[in-house]
Amino acid sequence: MDKFTNSAWFMRIVAFALAALLFISINFEMESDKKSLGLSTAPEISTETIENVPVEVYYDRENLVVSGVPETVDVTLKGAKSLLINAKNQRDFKVYVDLSDPAISMGDRTVTFKISELNEKLVATIDPEYAEVNVQERVTKEFSVEAEYNSSLLEEGYTAGQPTVSPKTVKITGAKDAIEQISYVKANLEISKGLNETVNSKATVKALDRDLNKLDVTIEPSSVAVSLKVSIPSKTVSIAPKQTGKAKDGIRITSISVDPKEVTLFGSETSLEKIDEINLPVNISKIDGDTELELDLNKPDSVQKMSLGKAQVKIRTEKVDVDKENAEPVVEEEEPETEQKQEEQVVEEKPEPEEEDEAAAIESKTFNDIQIVPVGIRDDQDAELESDVTSITLLGEADDLKKITKDDINLTVDVSNLDEGTHDVDLAVTVPEGVEWELDSKTVSVTITQKDEET
Repeated sequence: MDKFTNSAWFMRIVAFALAALLFISINFEMESDKKSLGLSTAPEISTETIENVPVEVYYDRENLVVSGVPETVDVTLKGAKSLLINAKNQRDFKVYVDLSDPAISMGDRTVTFKISELNEKLVATIDPEYAEVNVQERVTKEFSVEAEYNSSLLEEGYTAGQPTVSPKTVKITGAKDAIEQISYVKANLEISKGLNETVNSKATVKALDRDLNKLDVTIEPSSVAVSLKVSIPSKTVSIAPKQTGKAKDGIRITSISVDPKEVTLFGSETSLEKIDEINLPVNISKIDGDTELELDLNKPDSVQKMSLGKAQVKIRTEKVDVDKENAEPVVEEEEPETEQKQEEQVVEEKPEPEEEDEAAAIESKTFNDIQIVPVGIRDDQDAELESDVTSITLLGEADDLKKITKDDINLTVDVSNLDEGTHDVDLAVTVPEGVEWELDSKTVSVTITQKDEET
């Protein structure tokens, strides 16, 4: 082994290996130094397209309006890949149109897009290269705003008033030609189908020409508050109890009364015109004596809603002798009246109505502290009456007045169509037939307030 290591050939091989390693090391370091100094081989050239680059427009914004300049353009860059990647990520260059020359004239012109703040080692191509623009004098004018909505979206039976707008006017700024083309300034209220309540919302304002094309102008404010009052026609009708079934033997129905005596219906005007009363069927077949019932009111199909769904019914009865009832027709058959007797009876009965007429004198009867009942209160409102009781004077025959009690008098006030605030509302009066009535005041003051929203 020592002989081999001491040989000349071994030393030559070792020297050659060390020289090769040294050569490789020196070349590697030189390449690294060249790259760090930018002295490497030619860089890789690429292209990159950057889309939707914003366009800036330089001009006298206080006195001029420029239209026709696209909001964005596409920029294709060519150069070293590393520079392209940086430009795409940073987007630190600008594309612009320069119309800042004070001597620029009004009208149409062709302008070229320019680019700034781009690395000088990159070459840029802009698509499109130029734009056809229009330069006009800047004009500001005040216009009235008209609100509109799609009435077909209202729920069936409901109606809406004229929408109100706040503020009523807006300032519109734009090119003189565009301002002169304005024919309508609209605020379209967006509503959903089946609308059945008042709407308070914001609506965007648009300026339109006579062909309803939207114009490119600036509107201040851009939106307005729109209020649309939605209501439903109403009609107050009487509740008419209708006897159904047959009374039990020995029971005679003497009277059927209902409380309240009226109900307010809500629906389309054409539907309400056809309804004069609401029938309330009262089955007497199971009545054994004086009875009070709470019965459901049947809502007509053409009516949207009613102010109440139930009513109290009072049934008054009397006991009768079944044998006597059955015997009465027999007596009449066994002892028929002769024509002579009938004539005598007629002669004798003739003076009776005259005596009743002479005795019948118009009298008055006053009832105090009659309750006034508000009807039609909406779920989101409270109604407060200045006074919820009043006095009423009835005029009629003495016998009729004796039979009347407070329960036979019904005073209501319809608040279904009232907005927030204080209103004087007519009283609706229901009294028994055959009597007249008088009130100290036929109206009552009602204050409507919105309920606090639950939190």
